[in-house]
Amino acid sequence: MPAIAAGARANHSAFYWHLGDLRKTYAIDEDFAAERRYRGAGYAPTMTDYTHLAASDFVEHQVRPFGDMPFFVGIGNHETIAPASRLQFRVTMRELLDRPELRNQRLRDGIPADALRQDALPPTYYHWRIRGVEFIYLDNATDDAFDDDQMQWFGEILRRALADRAVKALVVGMHEALPHSLGDDHSMCASKRGIASGELVYRQLAQARDAGKHVYVLASHSHFYLANVFETPYWQQAGPGVLPGWIIGTAGAERYPLPAGVAPGPDARSRVYGYLQATVSADGTIDFRFQELARGDLASHLSPDLDPEILDVCVDANPPASAPARSRPPVPCD
Repeated sequence: MPAIAAGARANHSAFYWHLGDLRKTYAIDEDFAAERRYRGAGYAPTMTDYTHLAASDFVEHQVRPFGDMPFFVGIGNHETIAPASRLQFRVTMRELLDRPELRNQRLRDGIPADALRQDALPPTYYHWRIRGVEFIYLDNATDDAFDDDQMQWFGEILRRALADRAVKALVVGMHEALPHSLGDDHSMCASKRGIASGELVYRQLAQARDAGKHVYVLASHSHFYLANVFETPYWQQAGPGVLPGWIIGTAGAERYPLPAGVAPGPDARSRVYGYLQATVSADGTIDFRFQELARGDLASHLSPDLDPEILDVCVDANPPASAPARSRPPVPCD
């Protein structure tokens, strides 16, 4: 993440958007265990240490390198693995979920100021607008689905965006990819409710595209880089057609192999680190390009709190020789 921050600053990025999975949660992260406060003291951190410090450690080592660049955060499924929870995420990430851009947008949406009082917890789904682009984060971190309240909120946000000629484009981010993508083995296809709510969101976005808005869909649940994720037989043959979509999960988590049948190439990368850079044109079209980070980039921006040997773990031993099995088989989308 410090290397991503350096790249974002060099590119004069307007903001950075994290689409979830801030920490491993179910086990101690390798970088956390390698911090000098433990290595220097000859002390291996316990899960109790990790549970108490994981959120603040994320802010210290992953958010702070971005400096004054706006940092927007989304919830992922790892933020809901016990003892973590959606409520805990809303508490620990409250400052990021209540950034001025998001708070001001909620006021413009008509939410009463007293509902945004100091002790209120902001929701995990949100939107904001910048330079004619509507950015929307949807929460599908649990049950692999969008709940009813969120769906109602999303429908209203879309209605307003469609009625506003100043909105040229919609960029919708979420943790798990919408159904019927090239990443179906690790997506909203893991539950029937996820399939139903995800299909509805896709069709609503296709309607926005047909109404003249540029539409782009981002996800991160699978830890690889993959473009054109909705170029699948299902969406090619279905009425709405294909929307531009990306899976980008290469910011430091355990790296996954590409889905079966997907060949490596410029638009399909596994066992890499990097980020997706977006450049917006005046007409609302957006050019997305993957920026790979080499070992030298990681070394140049390694936190002084970490021993350099962590690079061997990150580059040579990720994924580990024996990765844990997925928690459940996917529900077929088709």
